[in-house]
Amino acid sequence: MGILVALLVLSALIFFHELGHFLAARFFGVHVEVFSIGFGKRLWHRQIGDTQWQLSAIPLGGYVKMKGQDDTNPLLHTQESDSYNSKKPWQRIIILLAGPFANFLMAFLLYLAIAYMGVPKLLSYVGSVQKESPALMAGLQKSDHIVAINGHPVRYWEEISPYINHSQGALSLEIEREGAYKRLLLEPKMISDTNLFGEEIQRKVIGISPLLKQTTVVYGFVEGFGYAWEETKKSSLLIFQSIQKLLSGVVSADKVGGVITIVDVTSKASSAGILSLLFFTALISVNLGVLNLMPIPALDGGHIMFNLYEMVRGKAPNEQAIYYLTLMGWALLLSLMLLGVYNDITRLWGN
Repeated sequence: MGILVALLVLSALIFFHELGHFLAARFFGVHVEVFSIGFGKRLWHRQIGDTQWQLSAIPLGGYVKMKGQDDTNPLLHTQESDSYNSKKPWQRIIILLAGPFANFLMAFLLYLAIAYMGVPKLLSYVGSVQKESPALMAGLQKSDHIVAINGHPVRYWEEISPYINHSQGALSLEIEREGAYKRLLLEPKMISDTNLFGEEIQRKVIGISPLLKQTTVVYGFVEGFGYAWEETKKSSLLIFQSIQKLLSGVVSADKVGGVITIVDVTSKASSAGILSLLFFTALISVNLGVLNLMPIPALDGGHIMFNLYEMVRGKAPNEQAIYYLTLMGWALLLSLMLLGVYNDITRLWGN
């Protein structure tokens, strides 16, 4: 059941991405010949209007085949009024951007749904106090409720760390203990730690961990939009940083996951409940949007670069150069896919 849910999630994300291209193409009068979910052998198809809608055997992507545009043959050109190549470069760029934009929009809508369903958050209660820590020396105890830091009200555990890290000098904690309020002063200490990407960093701590006491925050209509916007931004930044760290060698190539990992994690997320599935689906959607904007020929970002070149130079790039760059792009994408599958199999074999 989990695998079926994972495949449905992937298909939905691919559908929305390609739907973005489709709607933008039709807006500018481009004839869309094929709208396909998946690659390879056609399993189902139906002609709706001038477009053939189809499902194909390999559900690892999809495509919208526009008149006069074919990634398998970059030299194919037609200049008829309803062809992709007859449109101005800025129109083609909008058509190309529409796919990734649809992924970002879908992530935003998923986060919006989560906001209205209710976001689980840990409350700012102390679960444990480390030995010889600033918190212990200041008198902080288990079950203390931190209500303010340096005069700023605190309700959720996630709000505590930023105040500690950005503090200058002593930290003033206002706590509630058994109905009474106390004010404690303590000096955070600096420790060496690693971040999400395994890089060594310096951060301030006071030596406490949370009590597993949480609440569900249901956002209002307007507040939900703010939450969805911030979560979409954070997810996008995370994916951009991940790609940057991978390209710079901070993250090793064996961390690259393939479709098996995506299906496996999506399956587990679906088993954990609807909120977990929505969170992970939103993250994958942002991932697809960011990856497709990378300036690799054969991806949307690569085609955008070609069109930007045409806008700046006033003429299209050399056709042979586009052809060979596109072939290199496909080779790079295939290599990354094979690397992901190899890593997936290695992890499964190791387990």
